[in-house]
Amino acid sequence: MKQYPHNYSYEVPEYRKVRLVIDTDLKCEADDPFALVHAIMTPKFKIAGVIGAHFGARTHQDSMMRSYNEAKLYMEYMNLTDKIPVFKGAEKAMPDEKTPMPSEGSDLIIREAMKDDPSPLYVLLWGPVTDLASAILLKPEITKRLHVVWLGGAWYPQGGWEFNASNDINAANVMMKSDVDLSMITEGSFRRVNVSLAELELKVSRRGKVGWYLFKQVNDFNHAHLESPDWPYGESWNLGDTPTIAVMLNPMGFGFQWVPAPLFTKDMYYIPTPANRAIKIYTDIDARLVIDDFFAKLQLNFPEDYIP
Repeated sequence: MKQYPHNYSYEVPEYRKVRLVIDTDLKCEADDPFALVHAIMTPKFKIAGVIGAHFGARTHQDSMMRSYNEAKLYMEYMNLTDKIPVFKGAEKAMPDEKTPMPSEGSDLIIREAMKDDPSPLYVLLWGPVTDLASAILLKPEITKRLHVVWLGGAWYPQGGWEFNASNDINAANVMMKSDVDLSMITEGSFRRVNVSLAELELKVSRRGKVGWYLFKQVNDFNHAHLESPDWPYGESWNLGDTPTIAVMLNPMGFGFQWVPAPLFTKDMYYIPTPANRAIKIYTDIDARLVIDDFFAKLQLNFPEDYIP
């Protein structure tokens, strides 16, 4: 498994490294790309593959392909084409809780889970959980062979509308009803990781072609939604998916609680379900750790000024 040529003087002990599958609705808006680049630059991770996930059909009928193509573009900008494989996820949500949506992505999850490999396998979900839930339905025994970190769900314990959950409520309930080891980062935590555009221009925009593109796509997204009355805010951005990186770097370093896995109503409110196994729900995130780690790794790996 070829990895990114990290430019660090420290080394992560082999027994601390983990295998990683990243499932991301990358082209939905502008936070997933920061988490993707961060994960690639993190030597603790042995990335088995990146899955392009759908993000519903509100704006595009081909949302999965847009995420897939964007992931390929980031591999190109980081000189990783053919080094970190990119896979197609399900094209749309599950129609019910019993019908999987097989894809290259669900196949990847099953294949990695069933490998005879001593390195723990983690699946990071930065969008709907269609591919994971489909993999669970297709091969239920994988739940004992992997760990899941999902960025999704509204404020706990109330719940309500949240984008990632909204794009496949059936799949989310399949995951909740299973016995897979799950860490959940809800809106109450991921809303804490914020940066300003001035900060991004200073610390990101000239850090290689990938840094330039990261900054550009935030700025472009701002201008593409000028008529939106509430969001985006114009001069700040929420790096919503990067908390998954934070809890992988320091799993016990933030506030969390163990609760029986709740289910979701159609309106995405939480249903307390005491019979379900306990999952970890993070209630606090160290934004300083994850933001500063990203900036440091970008600077170390792309030290020369890039001017497009």
